[in-house]
Amino acid sequence: MDFLDHAILSVDNALRTLSGQSRGSGRPNPAAEEPDSLLRPWERRRAGRMMRVNHAGEVMAQALYTGQEAGSKDAELRAALRRARSEEEDHLRWCEERLQELHSRPSLLGPFWYATAWGMGFAAARRGRGSNLGLVVAVENLVEEHLKEHLQDLPLEDERSRRILEQMESDEVGHAEKAEELGAEPLPLPLRLAMQGLSKMMTRGALWI
Repeated sequence: MDFLDHAILSVDNALRTLSGQSRGSGRPNPAAEEPDSLLRPWERRRAGRMMRVNHAGEVMAQALYTGQEAGSKDAELRAALRRARSEEEDHLRWCEERLQELHSRPSLLGPFWYATAWGMGFAAARRGRGSNLGLVVAVENLVEEHLKEHLQDLPLEDERSRRILEQMESDEVGHAEKAEELGAEPLPLPLRLAMQGLSKMMTRGALWI
């Protein structure tokens, strides 16, 4: 795959991600069999804000994996990134569906989240296989911590959101473990701190904007 192919892939993914046309692997929504028992308006608004943050995180995941694939010349690694991105696209679709059910909306800062994350992914890929995979581990660990917090903070009655977040958490753990198997290297401390700062900025920004 040459530069033009990667450019087309990146643009196509960005357009689908930001326009709500995600496809993914085709897995069914894990909340499909759960009744929507969240009735109180203030709880639906709270759950909607939380799912907007999770949706923004999945927008960034799409961008990261696409940027990482675009910046890598390793065929095995690109295939692994593509598989993980497909599962992350399932997450994006599930979050979009839940936002619609809660009469909420995605973050208006989606293009900024996407562009920032794509640049991070591409830069990590250019540093080599170890750094590329190290970014996967670092990001997925951050997301796992974030999802654990949201699972604790969700309204108790919101089983539909809970089922989605639980499946997402399980997938994120799997992605990190696979990256470690493939040879992930720890990222430099300054980069890890920068990622933590970006994660906090995204969480606070997407919560309200």
